[in-house]
Amino acid sequence: MKRKLILSTLVSAIGGLLFGFDTAVINGAIPFFSEYFGLNDVMKGWAVSSALLGGIIGALIAGKTGDRFGRKTTLKYTAVLFLISAFGTGLADSITAFVFYRLIGGIAIGAASVLSPMYISEIAPPAHRGKLAITFQMAIVIGILVAFFSDYLLLNTGPNNWRWMFVAEAVPALVFFVLLFFVSRSPRWLVKTGKTDEAKAVIESLNAGTDVSATILEIKDSLDNSLTEKWSVLFRKPYFKIVLIGITVAMFNQLTGINIIMYYATDIFRAAGFSTGSSIGQTVIIGGSNLVFTIIAMSVIDSLGRKKMLLFGSLSMPVFLLLFAVTFFFGYSESMAVVLLLVGFTACFAFSQGSVIWVLLPEIFPNNIRARALGISTFTIWFINGLTTFLFPVVVGFFGDGKGIGTVFLFYAAITFLSFFFFRKYLVETKGKSLEKVEKEMKE
Repeated sequence: MKRKLILSTLVSAIGGLLFGFDTAVINGAIPFFSEYFGLNDVMKGWAVSSALLGGIIGALIAGKTGDRFGRKTTLKYTAVLFLISAFGTGLADSITAFVFYRLIGGIAIGAASVLSPMYISEIAPPAHRGKLAITFQMAIVIGILVAFFSDYLLLNTGPNNWRWMFVAEAVPALVFFVLLFFVSRSPRWLVKTGKTDEAKAVIESLNAGTDVSATILEIKDSLDNSLTEKWSVLFRKPYFKIVLIGITVAMFNQLTGINIIMYYATDIFRAAGFSTGSSIGQTVIIGGSNLVFTIIAMSVIDSLGRKKMLLFGSLSMPVFLLLFAVTFFFGYSESMAVVLLLVGFTACFAFSQGSVIWVLLPEIFPNNIRARALGISTFTIWFINGLTTFLFPVVVGFFGDGKGIGTVFLFYAAITFLSFFFFRKYLVETKGKSLEKVEKEMKE
């Protein structure tokens, strides 16, 4: 792999780091800003999920914007939104201002979650696309771990500690913006917009030993300019089936329960009897497990394959989710078993759904509809993410800590088990295949 290919991949993946940081940083900050603003359970749910509402908006507009202005240019705008959100949230003097800037950050998250993995998939050669595309998930995981760790380090910085937790995001946001000036534009977007000569130069600079003319011809053959701008084509054969598969994959990804852990682990550990400081410390352990097993997944995704990894996760995650629910139902939550079960679940998620989702979704959508279809799938991710995040404290408050947490995770265990049957029937293996070859198989 050429250095420029690796550089372009890593720079784009910073969007994932900001995605992970922005969504997870609120975990350690919840007890402090909730007290500062005097929030009840409903308002706490709204404060946390407001960024996810922004994610819905960002995902919806990113596809169209990315098709019109290009993946690279739109990512620059995204970096600016992350920067505005970091300072705005940290300096907020009212819950209204706090939610507003969290919403802006959410728009950036939604856009990055569409454009960064799509850009990486479009520049990567088939033989290495899995490990390159998984860098986006790796960056998300690193962002989550950095957020957890920075929350822990800033814990004792005074009554305004939560402000510093949010402002810390400004550093990677600025780095992201600057480095985007040094990467190439997507060759598939360039071909789509008629800039064939530039696309050839980009392919030559990124992919060693590639037959550039054959690659350009294959991309052109997969494109139909009469379809690339029409939303209605998404609801016609053969595309509608593929869009539905993408939506369902996205839905199952969000109904594993991982985001409840990423956002509310501190509250869950406190409900289990741990102190606030200890609870935030436990989240660092979870973040570390997430990182380690994402690295393992990265090493095998191009040999083992996406589908096998998903099937493994669909059978292993429900075991940990079920046992975790039982500990709360029967009053065994006040022990290290809670931590170990969450670490085990997180490891299985990181190796399967966590690593595969941002690799698989850009791969299964045809060139004609990739940006819009990925936008719809990502919209599904953020919609369900926002809904479940908002409802979690409400459900727990209604049933009480033990039964509420147990009920939520029992539900996630059942849904995750059902995903096994869907993945086995409807997904094709994408490892080692060009995007155009995957497109042909998905249409069959």
